[in-house]
Amino acid sequence: MNVTPIGIWGGYPNKNEATSSFLIEQEGFRCLVDCGSGVLAAVQNYTSLNELDAVIISHYHADHIADIGVLQHAAMVGMQLKEWNVPLLIYGHDRDRPEFEKLSYKGVTEGRSVRAEETLQLGPWEVTFCETIHPVYCLALRFSSKGKTVVFTADTEWKEELVGFSEGADLLVAESNLYEKYIGIIKGHMSGKQAGELAQRAGAKHLLLTHLPQYGNVKEIEEAAAGAFRGGVEIARIGHTYNV
Repeated sequence: MNVTPIGIWGGYPNKNEATSSFLIEQEGFRCLVDCGSGVLAAVQNYTSLNELDAVIISHYHADHIADIGVLQHAAMVGMQLKEWNVPLLIYGHDRDRPEFEKLSYKGVTEGRSVRAEETLQLGPWEVTFCETIHPVYCLALRFSSKGKTVVFTADTEWKEELVGFSEGADLLVAESNLYEKYIGIIKGHMSGKQAGELAQRAGAKHLLLTHLPQYGNVKEIEEAAAGAFRGGVEIARIGHTYNV
């Protein structure tokens, strides 16, 4: 598996960058994990849009879905030019029915529902899900193939079940939106130290920090995570491909 960070900011994009999104690839199959603001422009540095095979959405906050609409228009243009294989499948939960229904658009994209208790066979991966703690219904995602595993926590407060869900992950991509002083004050997110503790208790091999705040010094979040995790830890590097 190859994992490339496309956007790593929470809430809104930093200048000239994007909010939440990762490109995961294996055996020629390309899947976009979340599609936030600025993602469609950014992802074209690493793949042509018509080479995307699927998109999977953790939840329906704008910083995770803002560019779904423009992706749909790109697919419509591609269909008109006969350059896209449509419909492009977009996976997401159906607990928010109006938002889920927006994933299907004029035959160029088709929404497919996923549920926490089910396993999705997506290209070369088995994908499983875990409900997180967030102001809206949100799913963490675990991609597994040929004995290798990548876990995306999506947006969440600390949740004990995520330890088992992330067990043995070769790569744990954990949200770390909070400086330590904001734990319990800002809801629905983890701190760098909590991300490190999750990686340590789950026995993950490598930890990537994402969904970062635009304020303060994010190196403090990285240092807090490194203080709690004995493995490799870093802020996800936009455009860098992590091979698992």
